[in-house]
Amino acid sequence: QVQFVESGGGLVHPGESLRLSCATSGMPYTIYVMGWYRQAPGKARESVATITSDGIANYEESVKGRFTISRDGADNTIYLQMNSLESDDSAMYYCNAKPPGYTWGQGTQVTVSS
Repeated sequence: QVQFVESGGGLVHPGESLRLSCATSGMPYTIYVMGWYRQAPGKARESVATITSDGIANYEESVKGRFTISRDGADNTIYLQMNSLESDDSAMYYCNAKPPGYTWGQGTQVTVSS
């Protein structure tokens, strides 16, 4: 029943920015910890950033200072502001709870290329 729909990805040049959004449906309760994950071809899916229901955020080391995760207080919608994008940020980005206890959505593709 729980569904995540990610959006906002695209093709950008190094140094540019993107803002990802994740809409959650089918979940009448507040998910304590939500997060963004990414998976590049041939690589394992990794956690990028997490945020608690009270706004405490944590980031993977490589994105600290560049990415900002946020969420709406009224629901489980989360966002990821990505600045100073690098080629290594290229991946399919997904959202889920932390730990990821729900079915993965389709994700949104982020491609950083010159």
